[in-house]
Amino acid sequence: RMLMSWEIKSGLPIYTQLLEELKRRIVSGQYEPGEKLLPVRELAQEAKVNPNTMQKALAELERQNLVYAVRTTGRYITEDIQLIEQTKDEFAKSHVQTYYKEMSTLGYEKQDMVRMITEYNEEDGR
Repeated sequence: RMLMSWEIKSGLPIYTQLLEELKRRIVSGQYEPGEKLLPVRELAQEAKVNPNTMQKALAELERQNLVYAVRTTGRYITEDIQLIEQTKDEFAKSHVQTYYKEMSTLGYEKQDMVRMITEYNEEDGR
């Protein structure tokens, strides 16, 4: 299966971007529950980042229980589907907040925003 490529942009801390991308891969199902992750060095190579930065992002995912480590075999994606769904909802909420703030600064009311989303046609976004 094909994974999206790592897109590291300037302006945002690399660590933050790695954390976001790894989380996105987990909540979108690109990484499946219980799936074994590549070793840190390989992941870092794939993302073209320093292994220490990748290690830091993975350690944070462990702290959030989205990833767990088995000392002898490596790191795995959590099998806690509820936690994955909860994280997915948090992701969605932050996107909604960003959209709401942007649209508000442009002078749109909430009902306008809802109308625009309802009328949004996928072809428009391509």
